[in-house]
Amino acid sequence: MAESKPKFLILGGLGFIGRNLVKHLIDQNAASKIRVADKAIPETAFLSDHFMQYIQHPSVERIQCNLSNPMQCTRAFKDDHFDYVVNLAAETKYGQDDTVYKQHIFDLAVNVGRNVEEHKPLKFIHVSTAQIYDADKKPAKETSKVKPWTKLALYHKQAEDELKKMSIPLIIIRPAIVYGPADTSGLTPRFICAAVYKHLGEKMKFLWSADLKMHTVHVRDVCGAILHLCLRGNPGEVYNLADKTDTDQGKINDFLGILFRIETGFVGSAMSTMAKLNMKSTVEGVNDKHCQPWSEMCKAASITNTPLSPFLPQELLYNTPLSVDGTKIEGTGFVYQHPMMTPVLVKEVVDGYILQGMFPQPKDYPRPTPIPPPSFETK
Repeated sequence: MAESKPKFLILGGLGFIGRNLVKHLIDQNAASKIRVADKAIPETAFLSDHFMQYIQHPSVERIQCNLSNPMQCTRAFKDDHFDYVVNLAAETKYGQDDTVYKQHIFDLAVNVGRNVEEHKPLKFIHVSTAQIYDADKKPAKETSKVKPWTKLALYHKQAEDELKKMSIPLIIIRPAIVYGPADTSGLTPRFICAAVYKHLGEKMKFLWSADLKMHTVHVRDVCGAILHLCLRGNPGEVYNLADKTDTDQGKINDFLGILFRIETGFVGSAMSTMAKLNMKSTVEGVNDKHCQPWSEMCKAASITNTPLSPFLPQELLYNTPLSVDGTKIEGTGFVYQHPMMTPVLVKEVVDGYILQGMFPQPKDYPRPTPIPPPSFETK
């Protein structure tokens, strides 16, 4: 019976979305085999014990390879045929040089696409970003004007264009800001900032205004959408992913105020305008204010190694809205399981890191909720 289930190749399977996708496939009993290809190894990928149990599941095979290298990328596809290939291996850090993005987004996608052409899976899911749309308060549909507003998004757009030229069963996903367990760069830096302001005993105030759009989607819905499109999606289509929260800076601040028991607000239009005139200096000042206390908090909690940082890259601190219409995929029968962001979902992310020993527990923070063990039998 197990062999009748499909085989999945997850490129970048140890990353934020990748590890959640492995968990989702196993929880749904959806795969006979899951091959995880990643340049990292589990022991250095900051996996929690919970995720480690999934990565060590008998159905999971692990291959260490740098997919931006053509020869190593070929290794990811060798010695088996996979029904579905999912590319989650792109660079996710902001503020990198063009050469890094070209190598780890564009070149990587081209290498993967060529192997997909040769091995002919049923579907190839390529995960891009909704930052490729022209920034507007009006939610972007899949047909909206494309104008990448981060360097990372620029190379994602180039990768999409190149993949579309190939003879492959391509489905492109463009998610809004992805948050959830194991997130380090989506919303988590703001969560860390809130902990810093709790530590400092100060009001947390951000630039611009409460209505700056920051549309979101939970990682479990991203994983559900990937599986859904593998089984029911049509090659050649593009799908946005965004929940129903209509998330903006004000709502995020409200959640953080509740969770960390701090006052939140915004610096006001006059100071925001002054910041706009010298963003580089403003960003340096903001990050200096956050990073030093965070380092002190980690030291006091005997945390010596954590992937978490309150550092906010300049690209993400401009007055640039991210507004995304994620309804098209619902026309295929997909249902968002977390249509609204809640303080409980935010707390789940922070709890996970506190329990993992990577996030110092702030004063008066509610007791972290233990993560139940996987329901499968490990061997």
